[in-house]
Amino acid sequence: MKVSVLTLGCRVNQAESSVIEGTLKANGVSIVDLKENPDICVVNTCSVTAKSDYNSRQLIRRAAKAGAKVFVTGCYSHLRQDDVRKMPGVTELVDNTRKYDIVNVITGHKDHLVFSHHNRSRPHLKVQDGCNFRCSYCIVPLARGSSKSVPLHEILERVQSIEAAGYNEVVITGVHLGSYGQDLPEKSSFTHLIKNILQVSRIKRIRLSSLEINEVDDELIELLQDMRLCRHIHLPLQSGSEKILSLMKRNYNLSSFSAKVNKILSRVANIAVGSDIIVGFPGEGDGEFKSTYAFLESIPFSYLHIFPYSDRPDTIASKMKDKVQSDVIRKRLELLKKLNSDKKSSYLKNQLDRVLDVIIEEKGKGNATTGTSGNYIKVLMPHINARKGSLVFVRPLRLLDNVIEGTIIP
Repeated sequence: MKVSVLTLGCRVNQAESSVIEGTLKANGVSIVDLKENPDICVVNTCSVTAKSDYNSRQLIRRAAKAGAKVFVTGCYSHLRQDDVRKMPGVTELVDNTRKYDIVNVITGHKDHLVFSHHNRSRPHLKVQDGCNFRCSYCIVPLARGSSKSVPLHEILERVQSIEAAGYNEVVITGVHLGSYGQDLPEKSSFTHLIKNILQVSRIKRIRLSSLEINEVDDELIELLQDMRLCRHIHLPLQSGSEKILSLMKRNYNLSSFSAKVNKILSRVANIAVGSDIIVGFPGEGDGEFKSTYAFLESIPFSYLHIFPYSDRPDTIASKMKDKVQSDVIRKRLELLKKLNSDKKSSYLKNQLDRVLDVIIEEKGKGNATTGTSGNYIKVLMPHINARKGSLVFVRPLRLLDNVIEGTIIP
């Protein structure tokens, strides 16, 4: 049997698709590209923005056009079940809460899930799902429910299996990582989880996915100084206006955010700090946008992920007035993209006199190899025979289009 697994959206979706692929492969199923005439196509959808909805529908149509039986799961299909079932070619819709059951449906029997198969050089491991927060713009809690943590012993077994498979990095991911352990019978914490991973494994790099600013405490900042934890942290800000943060129902203010970022930067050498920004949230006038721009300018972020605001059905923000016109949003996006480019360039220039630890990811254009450093920098190197996923050390030579070009140190 030939199966194609197509994935849209976040790292959690990517982690779940890897488990589906790995388990199917362990049961004799061939994982193929959509162009290779699969018998079944699994489409793992996303609904975080209106564009994600559109992309999900397009991917389902492409899969159906390929002639495969189409199994659909993920956030879009969870929220729009009736719409998805009406789409031509959809054979099965699998609810988000039982996503891994796709394997059982395809193979015809219940299988032991495999967490050590990944197409990526830096596999994502989901430790938590769902969210107890209710930010006014976010549809994710409606799609994934309240916070649910994977038991500690299961996570440790999965990390060990990833290490045994020869990977040198694992990316710890979840919908709301900072809430890890609070729902378990024996309450735990995210910091406790990371300490245990460090103790039971020897995997060389552990990368933390997105964390809320209030959930980064002194204990976690101290942990970030461990050489095995990647010098990289992603802290969603969303807006640099106190008024907009309040409308978004975010639970921090700008002064506390700034103070925490500066504390991290002062204690963890050469750490990359990234953030998310939403442009054009309802009520964002010129004054609010200027406040956001000025605040972003004042913080030494290494990079920014910038998104135009998108109405999500059944959210508080979708019912708000004072919507921002699309042409205004576009202009503001361009301004922030330029600021992001300047910040990224400044951070990269500071790396030119350092040595970077890099995981080899793929062969690039010409006789070159690309990889990602511990502090989240794309690095271009001369092609070498080292296997994908190897950890090498690179001496930077020059900056090239937001990528560092360097040479591998023998």
